[in-house]
Amino acid sequence: MTASVPGRQASRTSRGTIPWISWPLLVLGICGFAAAWVTLGFYNGSQNSWMAMIAALDVAWMLRLGRWPRGPARIAVALLATVAIVVLANWGIIAAQLGAMLGLTPWASALKLGFHHAWTLAQLANGAGDMAWLLLALLVAAVTAR
Repeated sequence: MTASVPGRQASRTSRGTIPWISWPLLVLGICGFAAAWVTLGFYNGSQNSWMAMIAALDVAWMLRLGRWPRGPARIAVALLATVAIVVLANWGIIAAQLGAMLGLTPWASALKLGFHHAWTLAQLANGAGDMAWLLLALLVAAVTAR
């Protein structure tokens, strides 16, 4: 029997398990942050790679709120989620910019955008400074998700 702290409910999950609701919330958080980044990028016509830092902090916060257990698994999930946000945001910004030029909606453009075309345009759009922000974001994700 465990002692209960007044005003706090005992957790029903054990220390090593992840609540089932944490997975859909993580996916929702990834998609939501990527959508906000795409909106900002479409609004000001820039890649806004500094948003990767905020994304890394947001992912670490989501994992803590979702009660993911500490350790290498949480760090790996934080890194993968940060990479997913970066990829989705870059794909969305490229698709939105191309769609605007071709008279397509961002969704239609995103579905028609091929991997090689997106990769070429991402290389052209992201310079050394952008890559530094993205790599620094991965370091921040790993450190803050511990």
